[in-house]
Amino acid sequence: MTATLISINWGIYTWAVSVGRTVETALGYYINPIVSIMLVAAFLGERFTRSQIIAIVLAVAAVVLLTVHTGALPWISLTLAVSFGVYGYLRKIVPIGPAQGFFLEVVLLSVPCLAVLYVWFPPGVSYFMAGNRQDTLLLLAAGPATAIPLILFATGARMLRYSTIGLMQYAAPTTMFVIAVFLFKEPFSGVQPAAFCLI
Repeated sequence: MTATLISINWGIYTWAVSVGRTVETALGYYINPIVSIMLVAAFLGERFTRSQIIAIVLAVAAVVLLTVHTGALPWISLTLAVSFGVYGYLRKIVPIGPAQGFFLEVVLLSVPCLAVLYVWFPPGVSYFMAGNRQDTLLLLAAGPATAIPLILFATGARMLRYSTIGLMQYAAPTTMFVIAVFLFKEPFSGVQPAAFCLI
């Protein structure tokens, strides 16, 4: 289940960034801590503080505002928030160590990933060593750059209250948001600023 959830999360995130929808990914990861708090309240018995209740109401108001404005549910944002929120919750309660859990996820995902690679890239065609040295080094670094934060996240999820972890997760979407607006120059107007302020 965790392998499926993290695949959905990474897949949508990677696709959204590649098609110029990074602001929506940032919104999803801003909503994610609220999903985390709601999960632990529902399943682990952690109670909401008054400020957490206010935060949940404001996040829901932001999603409603975006939905009404665009005429459609912000599916990218909600899918990212829910998939990573449930992933983190499951990693907290599954009785397996962070590194072992990550290894098992990688093993389970390797079979469908190899099948996709076989279908999308014909035999004899390789993009791994075909590019320049910098591209190859970046591809090699992608593994540790992905694995280390996830293992550390799983370790933290087991050691801390999950509601605390949820609130600490605002650092990543803030970075994504700044990159999307100021580096990628993605549009950020209309009700989006109001929704981000609410969240």
